[in-house]
Amino acid sequence: MSNQPYEGRREAYDPYQQPQAHQEPPQGADWPPQQHTQQWEGRTWETQAQAPVQEADPSYLPPQGYQTYSEPQGYGGAVGAALPPEAPAGAWNPAQGAGSPARDGGTLPEGADGADVAYGPATVTGQSRLTDAQRARAEGRSPIIEPGIQPAALTALLALLLSGTAAIGQYALVVPLVLLQAVTAAGWFRLNGMWPARQGIALAFLGAVTSDVALLAAGRENAPAAILGTLGVWVLLTLVLQLRSHADPDTRMYGLMATVVSAALAIIATGHLAAEPDAVTVGTAAVAAAILARALPLPTAASVGVALLAAAGAGLAVGGMTDLGTQGALLGLGAGVCALIGHRVASYDYPSRFVHFTAGVALPLAAAAPAVYLLGRALG
Repeated sequence: MSNQPYEGRREAYDPYQQPQAHQEPPQGADWPPQQHTQQWEGRTWETQAQAPVQEADPSYLPPQGYQTYSEPQGYGGAVGAALPPEAPAGAWNPAQGAGSPARDGGTLPEGADGADVAYGPATVTGQSRLTDAQRARAEGRSPIIEPGIQPAALTALLALLLSGTAAIGQYALVVPLVLLQAVTAAGWFRLNGMWPARQGIALAFLGAVTSDVALLAAGRENAPAAILGTLGVWVLLTLVLQLRSHADPDTRMYGLMATVVSAALAIIATGHLAAEPDAVTVGTAAVAAAILARALPLPTAASVGVALLAAAGAGLAVGGMTDLGTQGALLGLGAGVCALIGHRVASYDYPSRFVHFTAGVALPLAAAAPAVYLLGRALG
């Protein structure tokens, strides 16, 4: 056979064959060839704003120390541009009148008195409107905001219920008294800014009901022992429960004081059940007249004077229908003074509408209970 290879024969594959020599790329071709890299498009912890890598984008500059396959070796990129600093959130300018554009795209409304309603600085959750309490505090106005005529009407209604049921009997008086004690317990916690406080409210209300049951079982002649004994036990119970709390010491002390005072006010309201029926009838009627007169749109000094006169007059009028006679004026005046103190307490420190309809309704009657009991026994 001939040693010359056959012209049409295919060359056999040799695995040990050396690769061919490097050939120069044709003129005009891109070299090195473009390669596509995988890009992460999710959120990262990168704190610098950098443009995404785009193919054939000569304006892209990668961060320092990083290179792409489309760049020659040794090419250094510039550091990515940093995020622009946040502009400080300034407070709303009072010179900006109502109806002008707000930062959130709306318009600034006007208050009930025609004054502009200010908005706080921009926050993550949006604009926050100044409350009436914050606005009054910023303007240096008095922190006393009185409940008004509607809570006064509710107080008068509850007082008349106490006055009427006291004339019926002791057990009939328990029904509006329990309602008064429940509203007292809830209103005191809300007045102190503690809400929700279901455990504290339930504990104070339970103490008031325990005092009522103890008084009904012991009788009016043992009323001081029943009321003060229940109060002492509830103070000790509240102290033990607060010691088991895992809150910080300041929070525990604040909760202890609020719970003790709430329970004390609710338990002291049992004085209406311990007092003589005629004293309850006269005293609660005087409270109703005093609170309604206090809600009249008069200057503070004049309003207080009119309220005391109304309390004394109501005591005199209702006392004439009972065995107290003209002494009912003195009882009504004493109950009216205590009721105005409770009304003042419920008006302190920018109270909310919920406070007005709980503490504003109950505190005048709860505060008047000791005066009704003591003056009723002294005058009877």
